[in-house]
Amino acid sequence: MAEGNNIEVERIHIWVKGRVQGVGFRAFAQQVGVQLNLTGWVRNVGYDTVETVAEGPHEKLERFAESVKTGPRAGNVEEAKIEWETALGEYNSFNVKYNI
Repeated sequence: MAEGNNIEVERIHIWVKGRVQGVGFRAFAQQVGVQLNLTGWVRNVGYDTVETVAEGPHEKLERFAESVKTGPRAGNVEEAKIEWETALGEYNSFNVKYNI
C-alpha cells in the first residue's frame, strides 16, 4: 500500500425535518453523495423526515452535510440532527433506500 493513500474514512448520520418529501430530496442527497464520491444511503422516514448515512473523508462529509442541511430548491429544511459515527465500510455506492 502506498503511503499518502491512508485517508481516514468517517461516517455521518443525518436526519432532516421539514418539507423534504415530494421535492426530490432523496435524489438530491444521492446526487451530492455520488458527486463527492461518498458511500451510503438516503431514505424517507415518516412524512416530514429524511435520514441519510454517508461514509468518506471528513472534509467531504462536511460538504455533504452542508448540502443536505440546505436541500433542493423546492425543499425547506427546518431542522437537522447530525451524529458522527465510526465508519463500518459496509457500502460500495450511494443509494436511495425505498420503504417496502
